[in-house]
Amino acid sequence: MEWSIQQIARLAGKTSRTLRHYDDVGLVPPSRVGDNGYRYYDSDALVRLQRVLLLRELGLGIPAIAGILAGHDDDTVALRAHLEWLTSEKQRLDRQLASVARTISDLEKGEKPMAEKMFDGFDHTVYKNEVEERWGKDSYAVSDTWYTSMSQTEKDDFLVAAAALASDWTSAATSGVATDGAEAQALAQRQCDWLAGIPGAPKSADGRPTKQYFTWLGDSYVDDERFAVNYGGVAGATFVRDAMRVFADTNL
Repeated sequence: MEWSIQQIARLAGKTSRTLRHYDDVGLVPPSRVGDNGYRYYDSDALVRLQRVLLLRELGLGIPAIAGILAGHDDDTVALRAHLEWLTSEKQRLDRQLASVARTISDLEKGEKPMAEKMFDGFDHTVYKNEVEERWGKDSYAVSDTWYTSMSQTEKDDFLVAAAALASDWTSAATSGVATDGAEAQALAQRQCDWLAGIPGAPKSADGRPTKQYFTWLGDSYVDDERFAVNYGGVAGATFVRDAMRVFADTNL
């Protein structure tokens, strides 16, 4: 049995343009193309599309998805691995939901939230693969050892500082200030100082992040949806990236 591209787009909740793009980049080729140029998809193509959409929902980009698909010939094995990951992710999100709900409840009661419970379910290893691939396993290992060796209070302080910085970035992005202006550049300086305090991050002799690392991280905020959401979406992340580029060209 086959389905037309319009039927698949409707069933999957995607546009025909998205499906054509997935074909162009080799992610989900149609099972055949008719004489009229229309794309048609069989059940095997649908299974592959399901895998791609699952990976996209996890925040992975097209190059990463292509690499994953190239490493798995057995759809059942791959989907089972996805299912296990999703189950684990659901458990983590459930813990996050409970953590946030507990914080809201404490605040509404006029009580001070318990720091050791505020960040339950927040996973610091989420970017492990990207860091190891780009900067080496040693870089990630040093950072991971530093983070896991901290007390819960120290971890909370670190995460609170990160959240405060992201919030200030978002506010600046929505206020319409210039990326090369004083406010944006002060935030870029804070970003630089924050990164300088993380062992394992690529640094220059003066202890500051290297220009290559700093600009790569800024690009990642835009390219990776998991990063962009911290700045209110792609528009906010683009503002951060552009401000970081200006700072890097001037200071790093």
